[in-house]
Amino acid sequence: MESFLKSVERRAFVVARMQTKDQEEALDIVQDAMFTLVQKYSDRPLAELGPLFHTILYSKINDWHRKQKVRNRWRVFFGFKDFDIAPEDTVPQEQFLEPEAYLEEEEINKHVLEEIKKLPPRQQEALVLRAWEGFSVAETAEIMKCSQGSVKTHYSRAVHMLRNRLGEIGKQS
Repeated sequence: MESFLKSVERRAFVVARMQTKDQEEALDIVQDAMFTLVQKYSDRPLAELGPLFHTILYSKINDWHRKQKVRNRWRVFFGFKDFDIAPEDTVPQEQFLEPEAYLEEEEINKHVLEEIKKLPPRQQEALVLRAWEGFSVAETAEIMKCSQGSVKTHYSRAVHMLRNRLGEIGKQS
């Protein structure tokens, strides 16, 4: 269980931070998802942990969004205006690169992450689960609680939109 959690913690954090745009909230969500996995599913085989964990993670993220909507309604009602939390700009890198290569890779990563953040939430979810986490269409459908056809549609739209947007950025450079 410990090795599984170590293998998913960084990617889960990036996903949660992308969805919440808040580092502290993302850490809390990932920790809560890991705790729930250990508490309820520690007896499951290793092969089942990946889909289970991501189902829990996205459920926690969806819960967070619901709570934010309620909080924001109250804030608007009472006239509070400064309640948006600025997201962190970059993901910490663990690789050691030459300074020029590091800066170039950091810029590319920043552009890709910014474009992924602009995707609708379901497209983000499908893209991350399929392309980054490597889940099959069936596993992704189970995690997202939708049909396999919906997964294919969300994934395809996300990939096409990213290709178009990143192609436009490349043309501008």
